[in-house]
Amino acid sequence: MDPDTEVESILKQGTDREKKKMRPPSSYGSMKSDSEEMEEEEEGDKEEEEKRDEEENKGNEETFAVLTELNAHEATGFQLIRSESPETLYTMTTQQQPPEAAVIDTRSSDLGDYEEDHEEDMDEVLITNSPEPPEPVEPDDAIQTDENSQPGRLHPEQDLPHIFKSIQSSLTGFTVDELYKFKLWFLQWEKRITKQQVMEGDVLDFVDKILEILGQDRSLMHTISTLESVGKQAEADELRNQCKRALIRIHLKEYLIRKHTVIREGVVRAGKQNLLDIIYVEPQISTCGYRGVHPSHEVESHHLSTLQFPSADTFVGVNNLFRLQKEDGKPVRTVLTTGIPGIGMSVSVAKFSLDWAELRANKDLQFVIKLSFRTFWFLRNKNPSQKMSIMEVIAYHHPECKEMKYLEEEGCKFLIIMDSFDCYQAPLDWEKAPVINDNNTEAQPDVLIVNIIRGTVLRGARIWILGRRAAVSQIPSQFIDVVTEIQGFSDEMKDDYLTRRFRDATLAANIVAHYRRLPTLVMLAQQPFVCWMVATVFERCYRYRGYGVHPPRLTPFYINILIVQTNRRLQFYYGKCENNLKWSTDDKNLLLKMGKMAFKMLEKKTNVFFEEDVKVYGLNLTEVTVFSGLCTELTAATSNGRRTFCFIHLTLQEFMAALYVFAMFHTESKNVLDSGMLSKFFTSKYQTKTAAGLVQCALDLTLNSPLGDYDMFLRFLCGMLSPECHANQLGGYLYPHNTPKVGGLDEVRGLLEQTIKTPAPEIRLENLKECLRELTQQDE
Repeated sequence: MDPDTEVESILKQGTDREKKKMRPPSSYGSMKSDSEEMEEEEEGDKEEEEKRDEEENKGNEETFAVLTELNAHEATGFQLIRSESPETLYTMTTQQQPPEAAVIDTRSSDLGDYEEDHEEDMDEVLITNSPEPPEPVEPDDAIQTDENSQPGRLHPEQDLPHIFKSIQSSLTGFTVDELYKFKLWFLQWEKRITKQQVMEGDVLDFVDKILEILGQDRSLMHTISTLESVGKQAEADELRNQCKRALIRIHLKEYLIRKHTVIREGVVRAGKQNLLDIIYVEPQISTCGYRGVHPSHEVESHHLSTLQFPSADTFVGVNNLFRLQKEDGKPVRTVLTTGIPGIGMSVSVAKFSLDWAELRANKDLQFVIKLSFRTFWFLRNKNPSQKMSIMEVIAYHHPECKEMKYLEEEGCKFLIIMDSFDCYQAPLDWEKAPVINDNNTEAQPDVLIVNIIRGTVLRGARIWILGRRAAVSQIPSQFIDVVTEIQGFSDEMKDDYLTRRFRDATLAANIVAHYRRLPTLVMLAQQPFVCWMVATVFERCYRYRGYGVHPPRLTPFYINILIVQTNRRLQFYYGKCENNLKWSTDDKNLLLKMGKMAFKMLEKKTNVFFEEDVKVYGLNLTEVTVFSGLCTELTAATSNGRRTFCFIHLTLQEFMAALYVFAMFHTESKNVLDSGMLSKFFTSKYQTKTAAGLVQCALDLTLNSPLGDYDMFLRFLCGMLSPECHANQLGGYLYPHNTPKVGGLDEVRGLLEQTIKTPAPEIRLENLKECLRELTQQDE
């Protein structure tokens, strides 16, 4: 068949087809508004056309005709692909050429030009084989439904085709006037769409356009409210019932977006809010952790006790936690995530929730419901005798989820996030708590928690539990499928985080270079909490002219850590407000007793302690190992089964020991170094109750410890003697602001300078120089 004959044949087919009733195709290929009979008739026409095309073109190469003066749509009934518009899942997919479609190039007058310009012209084609676009071909990420792939597939009742058909169905019975009125009301409160966009075309075009521009969530919610506004309550109720599963998901998404879009770090300052997506750097999460305590040390040549070093860990992304599998190949149900205080558990929950709410990951989870242990603790204290079912607990904080039956369906895949396990301070009876097998059975919060983790309540749920290690260690191992540990930032992640926080690239570069001048601070910045402090403190310091000439001092950072963690303890566990964080006598005594324990641990050359050690100093185990934010539990018990604990970093133990020694000197005029078995080292010419006498005792301890056990202790002690630290930072917390400053610092300076001139190993001299800098350097 020659080209001219083929063109005439194609045009004749298009003219015959125009005689039949035919609507323009929607950009949502699977949405058809004509009757089933019309669809079947068109299907028959397409099959006949395909057969004729195959017979005519058999043995011939594909030929392209040229139309230069005809309007293709009017002359042939062919539909041009839509012009560029805001991308949605279905508008993108319908711009694909169906298999065996005839293509007409309308831009060239010479058939010979086609092969040369083939790649450039692929975007502008005419589809001739069907008046209705093909079923949508979803992008790769939407069809990944395997347990180990991301992001999963939406439930059919929560996906776009169902929303499209439901909205279209609710508007189909409207008269012309009713539809016009509805569109006017719809436009009244929606500024992102114009009158011209919604007034043109029929119902199908209208639904197509609003979903394309507003998205399915906004379109559904606004359609329901508009139906109610124009007096179509029955239609609104019917649409609400048809899309109830989608509406519940929308409400949960909106809640999570409101809660987690802005990240809260420390005290919120007006105009200083940061968006989570901008500054978030995902920490390393491992399924084979090394107990959270970073074993590296700036001074010591070996470690006081055996701590497991980082190995070739298996890292898993936060959004892939529920893509893990158990040993038998089945997907995990319960994931426990732990880590030391300040390692980023709360922020990881926020990122997971926000990614789900914005359809970036885990779309196969129909619902993500946060039931923090703080929530259960609040309900328990509100009315100790009140019993509630788990569905009532969910409805209490999410009224939109009231009477939600979907959670009982066998195929309903949803997630319950239970964070802040350490906030639930009541004991849980894992053996004797009664078994509950029904989501509507009422019980005390203690019993509900046990049965959720057991898996007898909310049977179909995935459960994500987060908490500090000393708290979550009470959960029986048979109820946990996978234990993961957040291990914090690598060196590259630290720099990435600090760079993301600042729009000023020069300031960001200065801060990164500045904090790297302190090796101990670099190690400690493994904790995102410390990275936040580095950013906050240095941003303020760089406002002063000339700042950054000298390396930063270490002691002020540790004092900041102590203050922030103690304030968080008062807020999280005792419910105090930000403007009411004054430390009580008990709060001060807690820190001093912990400092005394840390000092005794230095004397014993150990960095671990046990429950009986805590009791010796009159301390409560939970207060020390969970609430303080300064200690953690080691996973490996001793041979006799005793639980072991330590400070979250070796240098923090040395800091707390120095804090105790300094506080006793400053407030009670005691030199605790000048007593007992330590006195045999002292050859001081200074009075022991002076600052110089105190430092002389500490120097003797340090110089007589070849392994460097007291080097950092001495550095912190000299730093606390600095007026900036003990008067400006610790003043008002450990003791009143009007407490006199420490005197005799010139003698201390002379003592350190004289000691530095004495021959000693290089590493020891470097530490002594750091001690002198901690004492004398003025940062501003």
